[in-house]
Amino acid sequence: MKLSSRWKNILIFGGTAAWGGLLVGCVVVSRTALAPPRIAGATFVGSKECAQCHEAQTSHFASATHSRLALAEPKVGDTGCEACHGPASIHVKSGGARGTIVNARKNPETCFQCHVEKRGELSLPHTHPVLAGGKVSCGDCHDPHSGNAVKGGALNLATANETCTTCHTQQAGPFIYKHNAMLEGCTACHNPHGSVNQKMLVARDDNLCLRCHLEVAGTGQIIVGGEDHASRLQRGTCWSAGCHEAPHGSNANSHLRY
Repeated sequence: MKLSSRWKNILIFGGTAAWGGLLVGCVVVSRTALAPPRIAGATFVGSKECAQCHEAQTSHFASATHSRLALAEPKVGDTGCEACHGPASIHVKSGGARGTIVNARKNPETCFQCHVEKRGELSLPHTHPVLAGGKVSCGDCHDPHSGNAVKGGALNLATANETCTTCHTQQAGPFIYKHNAMLEGCTACHNPHGSVNQKMLVARDDNLCLRCHLEVAGTGQIIVGGEDHASRLQRGTCWSAGCHEAPHGSNANSHLRY
């Protein structure tokens, strides 16, 4: 069957409009739908119920990236909280009894339902003990109820570093001789979720330091700081060969030594 040019134009422009509408729909929708945790016998009540007791968490939740989460069951209304914490009817009815709601600080599986790759990183040989009996929780470093969930904020490296130095106090300083890498943030050298390298470093041995400090390589020389380090690097890592033992900063020597 042959189509007239009129019908061809209708199909072409109609199809283009439909495809355009689909693209616009994908762009405009700012909430991610997911299947929430389940709690036996509980039903969804909506975030307004949560706000009655948890005002500290809900008052600024609208600014959080996690507020974009929604249940895959739109008929239950505004359920941003329950997308992560599960249906709250039993929790509300019991007056907030323990064990009636999903607590992500006790069980990181709630976070892993979206952040699947972090489960893998936290299973690497060197990591924070999030999976080891809950000695550390995701909430120790992240605040899912505000902003982009990174305490201190990704655009404020000073306060982002404070998240790490809350526990790692010796690395906080202040130091007379600072390592400028600290200005880029702890994650310039460390992966806080886990690494195959000791101390959760993003690269092993001197390869880590040479990512920034290598000036000239070749002809048998590795020039760093105007000096050939080729023979020195054979003795061990930059911080374990009797050279730069204080990579976070030093109060004794500008070459970051104790």
